Amino acid sequence: MFESLFLYPSRLFSKGEFLFASGWPMWLLIALCATLIGGIGYSVFQRHGENLKSPRWIVVAALQAFVLCLLLVMLWRPALRVTALKPQQNVIAIVVDDSRSMLLKQDAGSRVEAAKQLLNSGLLDKLKNRFQVRIYRAGANLERIQNLEAVTGAQNTTHLGGAMKQMMEESASLPIGAVVLLTDGSDNAGGLEADTLGEIRRRRIPIHTVGFGAERLSKDLEVMELDVPLRALSDSRIGAAVTFRNYGYKGQKAKVTLMSDDKIVSSREVTLGEDGSPQTETLLFNAGLAGARSVKASIVKLSDEENANNNSQTRLINVESLKPRILYIEGEPKWEFKFIRRALEGDRNLQLTTMLRTTQNKIYRQGVEDPKELELGFPDKEEDLFKFSGLIIGGVEASWFTPQQQAMIKNFADRRGGGVMFLAGRGALSDGGYAASSMAEIIPIVLTDRKGTFHRDPATAELTDAGRESLVVRIEEDAQKNVERWKKLPFMANYQETGAAKPGATVLVESLPTSKGRFPLLVTQRYGRGRTSVFGSSGTWRWQMSQDVKDMSHEVFWQQLSRWLVNETPPQISALPSKQVLLDDGNVEFRADVRDKAYNPVSASTVEARIIGPSGVAAMLPMTPDANQPGIFTAKWDAPKPGSYVVEVLAKNGKEEMGRDVFTMVRQDGVAESFHAEQNRQLLEGLSRQTGGNYYTPDTAKALPDDIAYSEAGVTTRETRDLWNMPAIFIALLGAKAAEWMIRRRWGAV
Repeated sequence: MFESLFLYPSRLFSKGEFLFASGWPMWLLIALCATLIGGIGYSVFQRHGENLKSPRWIVVAALQAFVLCLLLVMLWRPALRVTALKPQQNVIAIVVDDSRSMLLKQDAGSRVEAAKQLLNSGLLDKLKNRFQVRIYRAGANLERIQNLEAVTGAQNTTHLGGAMKQMMEESASLPIGAVVLLTDGSDNAGGLEADTLGEIRRRRIPIHTVGFGAERLSKDLEVMELDVPLRALSDSRIGAAVTFRNYGYKGQKAKVTLMSDDKIVSSREVTLGEDGSPQTETLLFNAGLAGARSVKASIVKLSDEENANNNSQTRLINVESLKPRILYIEGEPKWEFKFIRRALEGDRNLQLTTMLRTTQNKIYRQGVEDPKELELGFPDKEEDLFKFSGLIIGGVEASWFTPQQQAMIKNFADRRGGGVMFLAGRGALSDGGYAASSMAEIIPIVLTDRKGTFHRDPATAELTDAGRESLVVRIEEDAQKNVERWKKLPFMANYQETGAAKPGATVLVESLPTSKGRFPLLVTQRYGRGRTSVFGSSGTWRWQMSQDVKDMSHEVFWQQLSRWLVNETPPQISALPSKQVLLDDGNVEFRADVRDKAYNPVSASTVEARIIGPSGVAAMLPMTPDANQPGIFTAKWDAPKPGSYVVEVLAKNGKEEMGRDVFTMVRQDGVAESFHAEQNRQLLEGLSRQTGGNYYTPDTAKALPDDIAYSEAGVTTRETRDLWNMPAIFIALLGAKAAEWMIRRRWGAV
C-alpha cells in the first residue's frame, strides 16, 4: 500500500536524502508560495471582507493556496537521493543457522527446512542476478558452503556473535554489501560483543534478519532454572528451587522430580499456572556424604508436548566434609543453653564450643580443642576468633566485651564472613546496653535505648510471609504443612521486645506474647561478607519439654539455624568458577579470594589451579592478581571435552602453603539448544536495528532483494529518485479540488 502511494518502500525514505532536482533556489520557492498565499488572502478580503467572520471563505482560500503551492513544489522536482549497491560488484553473505534448535517445528516441517525452502523458492536466484552471493552456515563457528544441502541442523550450539565476528575478520578485503541471517534467534553465547558490533557499524554493513519459529510455543513445558547452593555441608537439608513455565497446559497437573546421582530424592505434584508465567517450587533433600553431587530437576512430559528436551536442568553441588566450629557465649546458666547445646551436639557436622559465665569472673568451657583454648576468656586476637565460623552471643552484657573485642566481633561478620547471632536474655540486646555499643551496627534490628525489654511471659511464634518461603525455618518439607506445624508449637517461656527490623533485614518469625503486641522473633540480614541475626526469646526449650519425646521440631530448628549461620562462611582460600555447568562452550573463568589468618586480602602470593578432567585431561594454570580487587586472583581456561572436572586451587606465600580449595564443574554439549525454543524476535530486531538492516518473517522476505540494494557498504553509487510523480501528490491535488467543489456546493459559495 505504501509503495502504491509513494512509489518506493518506507525504508528508502528513512535512508535517503530529500532534495529538489530542478536546481532552482529554495528561497524563490518560498517567496512564490508566500506571494500566492498573500494574493489569495487579499482577494478574499476584497470580495468578502464583510463575511470573514464565517469560516467558509477561509477554508476555500486555504484549499486554493494548498493546490497552487503543491503545483509549485512539483515544478521544483522533489527527489530522493539514495546510496545503492552497484550490480555484480558487491558480495551478499547468506548465513543460515545450522544448530539443533532449527530442527524444531515450523509449519509442516522444521525451521531449517523452511529456511532452505525460502531461499530455493526464488529468493536466492533474485539475489544472484544482482549480486555476488556467498552462502555460510553458522553453529559453533562460521563455515562457508557451496550449496544449501550442507545445512542439516546438526550442530550443537549457536554463537551468532562469534559467527558475525568471524564474518568481519574473513571478509575484511571483500566488498560486503549486506548480510542476510536466517535463524530462530537462539544464541548460546550472549549475542554480539561490543567490538564486533562496532566493526559492523564502522563498515556500515547492514544485517538483515529473517526469523523462523513461533514466537510462542503452543504446547510446551520448560524448566527455566534450577537454583541450588554451590557448596553444602554433608548431611545437610538442601532446598532446590525449580523454576518452570508452561504454554498450553494451564490448570493441568504436572509432576516435578528431583534426582541426586540418578536417584529420586524428592517429588511433588503441581498445578500449572498462566501461560508463560514462571512458577517456582522448592524441593528439599538430604545432601548425603561428602563429594560432588549431580542434581537434576525434571518435569514429566505431558501429552502433545512440542519439545520435551527442555524438561530438565542439571546442577552440581560440592558437598564438603568440613565440621565448622561455632562459639556460643552465654551470660548465665539457663534451660535454653542446655537444650541448644543438646540440639547442636546431635548434628555430627557441627562443632560447638561453649563459654558459660557461671559467676562474674568464672567461665565454664566445653568443646575446646585443647585445654588452653579460651583459657583467658573471650579471644583478644582476631586469629583466635577467626578460627570459628559462627558466633552465638546470648545474655551477655555489651560491656563484658572490651572495645577491641567489640571491633573484632564486627570484623568477624564483615571481613571474616562469619555468622553472628544475638539471643534474648536479661543481659541481652537493649537490656544489655547493646544499643549504645559499637556492635549495634551489625544487629539487624533497631534497639531501644532502655531497660526492661525482656519479659518472662509466654509467647507463641508465627511465620511471616518471608518465613513461609524460607528454608531456615522449614521444620516440615511441605511449605503449607510447615506453616501449620509452627502454629501448633507450644508457647515459648519468655520473649524480648526486639524493635523494628533495619532496612535490608528480613523478619522470618514473629513472637505474639499473651500480654501485648507483636515483635520480631527471628530477624536475619547480610553484613559485609557474613550474616547476622537476632532471636528474641530464650524460652524455646518448652518446644522440647512440652511435646512428645519423639518430636524433633526443636532439634531441627536449631540445627538448621546454626547451619545457616556457618554454611556460607568462606575459608581462608575460597575459589569458584564463573559457571559450574558449561553448556556447549568450555570457556570459564576461575576466581580465588586469598586471605591471611586475620582474613585480610593478600595479593603478594603465588596461586595456581590444578585441573583434572575426562579422558586424561590435566592442566596446571597460574592465576594472576586482579589490579582492582586486592586478594582476588583470576585465570581463564577452556574445558576441551564434555564431562566432569575437578579443580584444586592452591595458594602459597613463598614456600609456605596458605591453604587450598577444591570445586567441581561439568561441561555438557548439545543441551542449550533445547531451551528457549521460541523465536527470539527481540534479539533479531535489535540486531537489525543496530546495524541498519531490517527484520523479516518468511512471508515478508520477498522484499529482501530490493531492500538490500540500498546500502552504504561495499561498492556503491548515488542515485536520484523523482518524487514529483508520486500518486499520493496527484491524489492530494484531486482531493483538495474535490473538497473545494463540495464546500462551494454545500455552502452556496459559488
